Amino acid sequence: MLSAPRRTLLGPLQWGLLLLVFAAVGIAVPLLHALLPEGSPLRPSTYALTLLGKFMCYAMVAIAMDLIWGYTGILSLGQSLFFALGGYAFGMHLMRGIGREGQYQSELPDFMVFLDWKSLPWHWWNSDSFLWSLLLVVAVPGLLAFVFGYFAFRSRIKGVYFSIITQAMTFAFMLLFFRNETGFGGNNGFTDFKTLLGFRLTDPATRAGLLAVTATLLCLTLLLARWLVVSKYGRVLQAIRDAEPRARFCGYDTLGYKLGVWTLAAVISGVAGALYVPQVGIINPSEMSPANSIEIAIWTAVGGRGTLVGPVVGAFLVNGAKSWFTVSFPDYWLFFLGSLFVMVTLFMPAGVVGLLRRARSAS
Repeated sequence: MLSAPRRTLLGPLQWGLLLLVFAAVGIAVPLLHALLPEGSPLRPSTYALTLLGKFMCYAMVAIAMDLIWGYTGILSLGQSLFFALGGYAFGMHLMRGIGREGQYQSELPDFMVFLDWKSLPWHWWNSDSFLWSLLLVVAVPGLLAFVFGYFAFRSRIKGVYFSIITQAMTFAFMLLFFRNETGFGGNNGFTDFKTLLGFRLTDPATRAGLLAVTATLLCLTLLLARWLVVSKYGRVLQAIRDAEPRARFCGYDTLGYKLGVWTLAAVISGVAGALYVPQVGIINPSEMSPANSIEIAIWTAVGGRGTLVGPVVGAFLVNGAKSWFTVSFPDYWLFFLGSLFVMVTLFMPAGVVGLLRRARSAS
């Protein structure tokens, strides 16, 4: 029943080299930005630094999607919700860090003063604590995923029905966060962050440090996912993907396995959202839009489901194309994205990594 996992494009040596490359990029690029003087041709721009950090955060979400879709066969259209919840949980701490440096010179965030709030709402309790915010980044997406997944998987909801329900949940939360009375900044969200742990977010050294942390956590996420999928747990997940009734008949608790990987994927997405916010400088309800969750699925499909490396490649390729298209041909980006997904589905069902694997086998 539990056969060995299918051979991937990368062996242990190649995996080590890949992680070394990510680590080197995460260290070399920030150092060049921090140490070289402005105007130097070798100094990465602040925009490039922010773009690379954003892509790495997206790559972490794509890995989470691959764990639940590529290895477990659960297509979720709600990963953007967990990403945004992690971003909001950390954004609350950053908003508290503004203090009296904001426009209204108040202990409350500017948007609360503008809306004539007199005190912080209950869910902002202890948000000035960095450690408490880190706990919320993990606990909020994880708890929501656990509760939702328990009832959904216990009811044996799967396939397109599960995808639709996760999309509906994401849309409902987006509408909730758009409301000013929820205390999350309405349609503007959180922005204009000043400091993190006493370091100004506009300083080159702070930006370089954030990129290095993001690269490190991306490597750790890849290692964790790799360890998970080659273990017995990962083989059971693949058995559930291929034939869940048979796995259940053989005595495996498919509910527990699915719930575990689903919750882990939500936590990874939440951590990615927390890393995204201080680097990009904004978080608002549009990050929860169902369209964003569909894009996450496209990154995974383009790179190659069930490969771990593929979703990382897909996240960089698709978002790199998006950055170029939205500047050069902004009216055609969505047409390109839709065409790309159709082409990959029809001609490259295993994605870019699958294409490389076939080319390597043929040579």
